[in-house]
Amino acid sequence: MRHRCLALLLLTLCLAASQGLRAQPLTLVELNCENLFDCRHDSLKQDTEFLPQGARHWTRSKYWRKLNAVGQAILACSDRLPSLVALCEVENDTVLHDLTRRSLLRNAGYEYLMTQSADVRGLDVALLYQPAHFRPLCYETIAVPPLKGMRPTRDILYVMGETQRGDTLRLFILHAPSRYGGRLQSQPFRLRVADVLGRSTDSILQKQVIIAGDFNDYADDKSLQRLEQRGFANITLAAKGCHGAKANYRHEGLWRSLDHILVSPTLLPAVDTAYVCDEPFLLEDEPKYGGCRPRRTFRGYRYQRGVSDHLPLVVRFLWK
Repeated sequence: MRHRCLALLLLTLCLAASQGLRAQPLTLVELNCENLFDCRHDSLKQDTEFLPQGARHWTRSKYWRKLNAVGQAILACSDRLPSLVALCEVENDTVLHDLTRRSLLRNAGYEYLMTQSADVRGLDVALLYQPAHFRPLCYETIAVPPLKGMRPTRDILYVMGETQRGDTLRLFILHAPSRYGGRLQSQPFRLRVADVLGRSTDSILQKQVIIAGDFNDYADDKSLQRLEQRGFANITLAAKGCHGAKANYRHEGLWRSLDHILVSPTLLPAVDTAYVCDEPFLLEDEPKYGGCRPRRTFRGYRYQRGVSDHLPLVVRFLWK
């Protein structure tokens, strides 16, 4: 009888541990850092605006304040440390090293992967990950061949890895060309990114795939529609904040999201919640239209110690 009780106890503990593992949540944050440059000149890039002697007088004190602000934004996104953080507009390895090793995130244990694109300003995308929650198995950068009249743009970062639970996730992180020159005139450039991304995901649509980044397009624009036609679901379509943000970006008084997180049909059942992190320190009053807006580092050329004109998007996945 004693041996039976011991065996039953061990079985119960194993089942509880197994259920706990299955219920382990994974939190993904996506954030456009808005010009996260260091203070040193790269002779191959157009970064002189963000130098101490440049137009924005980008000093080391401002740089470190920005790093800590970005770190604070990431830490504010969830009660638990986010497992994955997709970042846009980070300049180089120096910036990522300082962010993960010397800023407010220095004790968080993040490792990172990033692209090294042909973007003329030198801005790239990156993935921060918690090694205990996500183990990269392979990664690569996917170049976007430019169309006629299109400047070289950011590469797409592809990472395949294994979660703590043992699931294999495939992540694509992107930053599509801006609307500079007009929405319609620049639309083909963003469609180019969507098509390259679509061709890269067609063969793995039945796997667990996440696409995250700054599309520079709204949910009803053609680039997002093309990805949805391929089978992806925009899980941040209705994401809102708790302190007034109705999306993660505000332009001329209207809240809409330029950043999006999409998943393949296989991953859709694991989506637990999606929201915008709009903690008060990320916001400021909007004097012209009323309400609030994201607090930027600069408004025009006026330095105001904010984080970004984009608020973080947050998605929590929960496998049951």
